[in-house]
Amino acid sequence: MRKRAPEERLVVSTSDPPGSVAELLARADRLAGHTLGEVAVVVGEQVPEDFRRAKGWTGRVVERVLGAHASSRAEPDFPRLGIELKTIPVDREGRPRESTFVCSVPLTQMAFETWPTSLVFKKLKRVLFIPVQADPDRPIASRRLGNPLLWSPGADDLAILQEDWEAFLDLVTRGFVESVTAHRGTALQIRPKGKNARARRWGLDEEGDVFRTPPRAFYLRASFTAQILRRSFMLPSSGLGLR
Repeated sequence: MRKRAPEERLVVSTSDPPGSVAELLARADRLAGHTLGEVAVVVGEQVPEDFRRAKGWTGRVVERVLGAHASSRAEPDFPRLGIELKTIPVDREGRPRESTFVCSVPLTQMAFETWPTSLVFKKLKRVLFIPVQADPDRPIASRRLGNPLLWSPGADDLAILQEDWEAFLDLVTRGFVESVTAHRGTALQIRPKGKNARARRWGLDEEGDVFRTPPRAFYLRASFTAQILRRSFMLPSSGLGLR
């Protein structure tokens, strides 16, 4: 496992966005080997005891320490660089433990999108993946960040993503959103996503009328991100800087 010596304090900017790709990668590389507890100290955050009521905490603190500013807007986390940031919880073998959130599904607006104009495409054109230890028996504060990976989908990956997205487009715009399950899709999947079970958004039914339905979001399947990590780092997890 890549570890930092005690004297190697984590010193990074937490306010100004990086001015170049090289600067962003340098910041991300300085994070590698440090723990979530050390990152939390830098940004003044309390480390949660568990993630049951703190979903998204890891991504949020890493965004802050790297200088991301666009997390909730319809653009990549680093809009000037066109780069999206994704932390990936991985097991001891470097395999993703869960799917990766991409963006919300625009249920009533998706009919007006094409693949090149879609937020999914914009978010996934260039992604900075940062693996994070996620062993359940390891305290959150002592979990380490791995080596960063700047990834852009190649022709094969783009074809798979586009095929999935267009299949979902057809279902959503024809009013079958409630029949879409997490089993559909090769690389992408659609799942409900809301702060609580009462959350609702407007959607379209089979007659083209609007109705209230739980919000949905696009996710990258863990099997898809596992392939990305495997190709790039030549797993096992030693290649990720986590062993």
